[in-house]
Order: sequence, then C-alpha cells, then structure tokens
Amino acid sequence: MRAMLLVNPKATSTNQRTRDVLIRALSATMNLKVEETAYRGHAALLSRKAHASGYDVVAVLGGDGTINEAANGLLDAEDGKRGSDGSAADRPALLVIPGGSANVFARALGLPNSPVEAAGAVLEAIRDGRRRTVGLGQALWGDESRYFTFCSGLGYDAEVIRAVEGMRGTGRKATPTRYVNTALHHYLSTDKRHAAMTVAGPDVPAAGNIFMAVISNTSPWTYVGSRPVCPTPWASFETGLDLLGLQRLGLPSMIRLIPQIMGVRDTLPAGPHLVQLHDEREFTLTAERPVAFQLDGDYLGEVERVTFRSIPNALQVLV
Repeated sequence: MRAMLLVNPKATSTNQRTRDVLIRALSATMNLKVEETAYRGHAALLSRKAHASGYDVVAVLGGDGTINEAANGLLDAEDGKRGSDGSAADRPALLVIPGGSANVFARALGLPNSPVEAAGAVLEAIRDGRRRTVGLGQALWGDESRYFTFCSGLGYDAEVIRAVEGMRGTGRKATPTRYVNTALHHYLSTDKRHAAMTVAGPDVPAAGNIFMAVISNTSPWTYVGSRPVCPTPWASFETGLDLLGLQRLGLPSMIRLIPQIMGVRDTLPAGPHLVQLHDEREFTLTAERPVAFQLDGDYLGEVERVTFRSIPNALQVLV
C-alpha cells in the first residue's frame, strides 16, 4: 500500500520526537513517502499530486486545517472522477492522526485525541482492512468553493476564530482556554440588536433575523478541552447538512442555550429564537452586510452570500 504522509511541523500537540515515532510505525505497515507542509494551501497541492501519482492513501499528521486542505486536494484533483453513484472508491483513502488543538474531525470519527493512540487505532484499521465512507459539506461563495469535513459558520463564531487566528499570528497558541476567553470578551462587544442573515433553500422555507449560523456535517461541532459541544446533535457523516441559527444573542437566551449544547446529547436544543435544519441537501445564507465566515475552524474573510451543499459518499477514511 503506497501512502503519502502530510506532516504539519507546526502542529500544536506533537513534537519532532513524537512525529519520528509515528512515521516509523506507519512506515512498517505501508510504503510511505513523507512530505512536510510549508505554507497555507500546501497540503491541498500535495494531496492532488498524491492522487495524480496513484497513491492508495493520503495520511495527515496535523490539525483540522491540514486535514481540510488534504480533503479538498483529493476532491479537486484534476483526474478525480466521481462515479455515477457518487462513490469515492477511485480516490486515495484518507488516514488522519490528530496533531492540532481541537482535532474535531478525527474525534468525530471515533479516534483517540492522543496522536500515539490514534496511530495505533489506524494501524489496526489498516491491518483489518476497515474503511468508512463519509460525506462532506461544500460551501460556494462568489467564484470560490471549498469542501469542509465537520463544520462551517457565519457570524459570531467566525468572529471569534478570526480573533484567535490574529493571536496565533503573534506566536500565541490556540488553546481551549484562549478560545473561551476570546469568546467571552468578544461577546461583550458584539452587536446583539441588528441581525444580518437569512437562510432559505429549495426545500427550506426562508427564516431571517439570524445573528449566528452553525452549519454541521457531523457532531460534535467542536470541543472545549475534553467536553464536546453539540448544537446540532443529529448531524452525521451519513446524512445531509444540519444548521442551528441564533436569532437572539442576549444573555438570557445564551444562558438557556449553553447547557443544552454541552456534552454528548441526542436531543435538539429548544427555544423560541432558534432556526434548526436537519439532513438538508442545499441551502443558502444571505446577509445584509458582510459577515465573518469560517470553514473547519479556518477563517476565510467576510461574505454576504454562501450556498451550502451536502456531498454524500465523498471520501473513504481508514478508521
């Protein structure tokens, strides 16, 4: 089995010694070529090259951003032809070893958050021939499009991600505590009176006055340390996209909502000012003014219109 391993040397939860151990373990099982990512978008480029070169597996040792790039490279590869049934069998399989701060995609797949323990789990999957086919989401805005593995967001959550990315640019790490503190600080200054967004779609009645929209391809949406956050608990890789829209950001509404979405849950949040969608194939969010936009925890700027689509059976994952 030929595999290309994409290593993010700046991944927050690994060091050189750990990476060397993991590379040796994977090399004992596969014919492994190791490539380090050097800049934003590099993993997507390497993933496309692996596809074009006929590799069986694209493995990623990194965080959700590197995994997102690798997935986009596999689906965007020039010679990648989706089967008539939407099958992903003609693409290299994806193998992930968590190395970031949140590792939402890997944990949603059921992998341990420890890179060493996760490597043991994927080596067992290789030995036993276990593969799982997962769906992805796709966002289209302007003349751009991009796939996402677990979530997207417009409004408040993307503003928090933008702020944390600014801190990372000054050398500070993106720890759970930093995200929570930034979210609390930003909440105090955010506009809670003038909602900008409306959601509608081919099978979705229009709903407006939305301050923040969470679009999910799976659950959890994210983690606060070891605790999952599940605003869309019915979302899964095997269904369409889910959405939770907040029409109120006031303190009483947030105090009611937060306990409902913390921890593993199978019940939807309840409240009079929530917009909820489940298992949708397509919908569009429009905004009266530019709003912050993120995909898989990667801030992508401000937008006024984004269409979201469910892409079933997009990738095979060794897990």
